[in-house]
Amino acid sequence: MFEFAWPWIFILLPLPWIASWLLPAVTSQNSTALQVPFYEILQGSIAGSPQTVSTSWRWLLLFLMWLCLLTAAAGPQFLGEPQAVERAGRNIMLAVDISGSMAINDMRLKGRPTTRLNVVKHVADKFIKARQGDRLGLILFGTQAYLVTPLTFDRQAVADMLLDASVGLAGRRTAIGDAIGIAVKRLQKVPKKNRIIVLLTDGASNAGFITSDKAAEIAKQNHIKIYTIGLGGNQIYLGNVPIQTQTDLDEKSLQNIASITGGLFFRANNTSDLQRVYGEINKLETSKAQKAMYRPITEYFMWPLSAALLLSWLLILSTLWRAIIPRRARA
Repeated sequence: MFEFAWPWIFILLPLPWIASWLLPAVTSQNSTALQVPFYEILQGSIAGSPQTVSTSWRWLLLFLMWLCLLTAAAGPQFLGEPQAVERAGRNIMLAVDISGSMAINDMRLKGRPTTRLNVVKHVADKFIKARQGDRLGLILFGTQAYLVTPLTFDRQAVADMLLDASVGLAGRRTAIGDAIGIAVKRLQKVPKKNRIIVLLTDGASNAGFITSDKAAEIAKQNHIKIYTIGLGGNQIYLGNVPIQTQTDLDEKSLQNIASITGGLFFRANNTSDLQRVYGEINKLETSKAQKAMYRPITEYFMWPLSAALLLSWLLILSTLWRAIIPRRARA
């Protein structure tokens, strides 16, 4: 259905005529501040001499320009048919470790050795895009924790910000407690139900102003459930050659965080494990979809606005043509 967003704008249609009737007429002055070589020609064109466009033609163009401007200002738009959008209503903060150890290449992706962070980006991207109807936010943490994306329905924006993350951007150490604290602060602003934190790390908390256990207690008080994921393989790849190594992952601490808040702890040694973990979280954190109705709107203001611009150029060019080109050149 076609309609105008602000149809009352059209009451301004007679405004130019009212203004010309109420305002005093412009009086000519003998002295001019700027001497123009062809001033007399332009003065004649402005005054409506025979060299210019006829008065009726000029007034018609001005009227059409004003009408087009009012039409654009009135907001012409087309309303589509009502459509239903399903929203599950979850509020999920993703807290992802980007400390120095996330650069260790003890993972494989598509058969090739790669870093832990690259695997997280690949797998978490699918998790983010699968959370249709949920609001997601992103926190990146190392020595410090930073809110990168507040809670939003724009899943693509969250995925893009995670994709742009780089190791060491927030420092080389790991502040798990601070990351949880920032996530809790952001989730306090939403309803108590459906508050979730998904925390992924490959190490032990060794930085920050608050301990991970204390942060978990605060999350529990705010009815926030935390799912923790411990990431890290047991082999570092030098080229394609695996070398046995150890990880600094503090599984006991992550288990405690999840236990305090009523969440779960998951261990991921490789890409397939991480994919399975995110799949399990998707199954656990589901809710009945709520349908919201909306009508798609297509705006058309640019068309009358473009027409007004075209008419203004037509008026200017026509006036200049008749003012500057001598009559005998047009004969």
